[in-house]
Amino acid sequence: MTQQVVNFNAGPAGLPRPVLERAQAEFLDFAGTGISVMEHSHRGKAYEKVHFEAIALTKELLGVPDTHAVLFVQGGASQCFATVPMNFLLPEQSADYVITGTWSKKALSEAKLIGQTKVAGTGDVEGNFIKIPKQSELKLDANAAYCHITSNNTIAGTQWHNFPNTGSVKLVADLSSDIMWKKIDVSKFGLIYAGAQKNIGPSGVTMVIVDKAWAAAASQKIPVIFRYQTHIENDSLYNTPPTFGIYMAKLVLDHLKETGGLDGAEKRNREKGRILYGAIDGSGGFYKCPVETDARSLMNVVFRLPSEALEEQFVKESEKLGMIGLKGHRSVGGCRASIYNAVTVEGVKQLADFMGEFARKNG
Repeated sequence: MTQQVVNFNAGPAGLPRPVLERAQAEFLDFAGTGISVMEHSHRGKAYEKVHFEAIALTKELLGVPDTHAVLFVQGGASQCFATVPMNFLLPEQSADYVITGTWSKKALSEAKLIGQTKVAGTGDVEGNFIKIPKQSELKLDANAAYCHITSNNTIAGTQWHNFPNTGSVKLVADLSSDIMWKKIDVSKFGLIYAGAQKNIGPSGVTMVIVDKAWAAAASQKIPVIFRYQTHIENDSLYNTPPTFGIYMAKLVLDHLKETGGLDGAEKRNREKGRILYGAIDGSGGFYKCPVETDARSLMNVVFRLPSEALEEQFVKESEKLGMIGLKGHRSVGGCRASIYNAVTVEGVKQLADFMGEFARKNG
C-alpha cells in the first residue's frame, strides 16, 4: 500500500481523505444508477440533484443572503480577472485595485485591457509583498465601478484579516485560496470568485457569488457566455458545467458541514497556524517568516532557512518522511506550507516536529 502523505501543495491541493474515499466508492455506480456521475447528463435528475445540493450547501455554510446568487462556472480565477471588468467596468468609469501579490497584479493587467483602472493601495515594501495595507493607507475612489482585492496571497503568504470598507462602492474579491476557511459576511461583497482547487474541490470549477441586482445591470455588450446574468438565469446550466468537479465540490461541502461547518474549520485553521508559526518563531532565528505579523496567512505559510542549500535539503528530507509540496513558489524561492482546510492539525504537528529536529541538526 502506498504511504499516505501530508500534502502541503499550494494548488491543486489536497482533498479530505473521507471525500476521496466516498468518491472512490461511488465512482462506477453513482446513487444506484449503474453509471458514474461523470457519465450523467447535466440535464438529468441524477446530476441535477448534485448540482442544486452544492449550491444549497454553499448558501448554508457561508450564509449567502437572498440578494446574491451562487454560480459554478469554468475558466478559473484567471478568467474572472477578465470577466469581472467585462461585466462591470463601463466606459465612463474607473475601477480600484489593491495590489498585494502576483494574482492581484494579473487581475489588474486584465482590467486595463477593458477600461480605466487605479491602484488604490499596495502591500509592496521595497519590492516585496510582505504586508496588507491598512484602511488609512487606501486611496479609494468614491465613484469607482468597484474595488478589487485578492483576499489571500498564495505566493507572498499574506492575507486580509479585515476586509476594507469601500463605502457604497462594490467590493470584489478573489477568494480562491481562502474561501470557506471561516465565516464571512457575504453581503459586504458585490462579487466573490474562487477557483475550487485549494479549499473547495478539484481544478476546473470556479465558484462565483454575485449580487443579483448588480449582475442584472451589467454590460450587455459582451458575449453571452461571459455575462454573469446568463449563468444566474440558467442556474449555472447554460452550457455543460464541469459536472464531476461540482460533484466533488459537493462532497467537500458535505464534509465541511459534517465536521462543524465553518466555525469548526476556523478553529482548526487557527490551531494549525498557531502550531506552524510557533515552530518558526520559536526556532531562534533558524526559520524566518518575511511577512509582517498582522498580515500572516493562515492558508499559505512562507518561511526561509539560513541558506538556499539548507532549503533544498529541508524539502528533500521532508519528502522522504511523506510531506510533499514544501518548496516555495519559483518566483520567490524559500519554503511554503499550504495548510488549507484539508490539511489536518496532525499533519501540521508532524511538520512542526520535523522543523524542530531539522533546526537542531543543522542550526
